[in-house]
Amino acid sequence: MINGKKIIVVLPAYNAEQTLEKTYREIPFDIVDDVILVDDRSSDKTLQVGKQLGIKHIIEHQENKGYGGNQKSCYNKALALDADIVVMLHPDYQYTPKLIHSMCYLIANDVYQVVIGSRILGKGALKGGMPLYKYVANRFLTLSQNILMNQKLSEYHTGYRAFSAKVLRSIPYNTCSDDFVFDNQMLAQIFYAGFEVAEITCPTTYAEESSSINFKRSTEYGLGVLGVSFGYVLQKTGLAKLKIFEGIRPNNN
Repeated sequence: MINGKKIIVVLPAYNAEQTLEKTYREIPFDIVDDVILVDDRSSDKTLQVGKQLGIKHIIEHQENKGYGGNQKSCYNKALALDADIVVMLHPDYQYTPKLIHSMCYLIANDVYQVVIGSRILGKGALKGGMPLYKYVANRFLTLSQNILMNQKLSEYHTGYRAFSAKVLRSIPYNTCSDDFVFDNQMLAQIFYAGFEVAEITCPTTYAEESSSINFKRSTEYGLGVLGVSFGYVLQKTGLAKLKIFEGIRPNNN
């Protein structure tokens, strides 16, 4: 805990057998109270590794629910366990668990309610092996999203995120897509609710065992991201009423 706030790390896993243990061993258990592993119907031994590590809370999907569907299970379980701070960490070791301290202290001390680890701040992305086409696409999409959504993030596409329970309870994330665009829809909900997002520089490791999507899926993702941003504009201007924004009450704090 930090300042009496319970911290839970959630691991949305899919075929993470080779990297799960390395990721888990670096989690700072001096502040982390619990870990949740959600296996999205892996075809390898991810589940067995999780059990061998002694992870207390393991959820096994009986069918593959997708990247977004996996996260929904993660956050729902974390809130059911009365988490005050939830950190989403990919178990493929693309992001270092060593930043959990920094991310959680910002939330625990009420500086920010959401903190993300940015691969673009500094030179971490290309230095860590991010493919050039993904880096260029990331920069283009982020610029477009910042203009459309009137924000100033360095990137919207990192999978390293920490949230206060207040934020997770304030947004209907279960209405978001089960696919990769989930992350962007969730950020749109957070901004629509009036929360600010902090960023910290995050070194990145791209390896053969790291999870990734191919060029075709990346293109589909990019179009989906732009669709989310345009939808946000339509929602803010009152020209549309989208399901992912239903019930959100703006936070004025």
